[in-house]
Amino acid sequence: MKQFLTLIFLSILFTNAEVYAQENVELVAQCAASAGDVTYLKDFIVKLDAGVPGGNPPSAKFSMVLSKNTQYRFSICTAPDSDGEAILQLFDMNVLQGSTYISATGKEFPFFDFKCQKTGVYHVFISFKEGKPGEAVGILSFVKKL
Repeated sequence: MKQFLTLIFLSILFTNAEVYAQENVELVAQCAASAGDVTYLKDFIVKLDAGVPGGNPPSAKFSMVLSKNTQYRFSICTAPDSDGEAILQLFDMNVLQGSTYISATGKEFPFFDFKCQKTGVYHVFISFKEGKPGEAVGILSFVKKL
């Protein structure tokens, strides 16, 4: 009986993991397709809890090397069942290079292009507006050599 219950528990556990993975694959595919006529390079899958009131919103950080004289596209797609709206920001050291959300105007964009002027390590931060919880996918795509 114990083995039977263990077997049921494991099958439920792995079934849920498989469904979650399938949802991620579909969101990545949809987001990559919405980036336009570009070449997919990498995805950034994020699931964040709600932030604490008065604190900084939770964020996920990803680092990568980008090449000089290359134009890249950074796209963001929020999962349909998320409470928050995802924001993707690109930094070189501590300098913001691009964002899908302009806080001064409140404008949101599904993507932005970045013309890399120097080879180096860049950092992508993904968070949700107002620190709300949510799931999202960021996509890095190659546009062209400059």
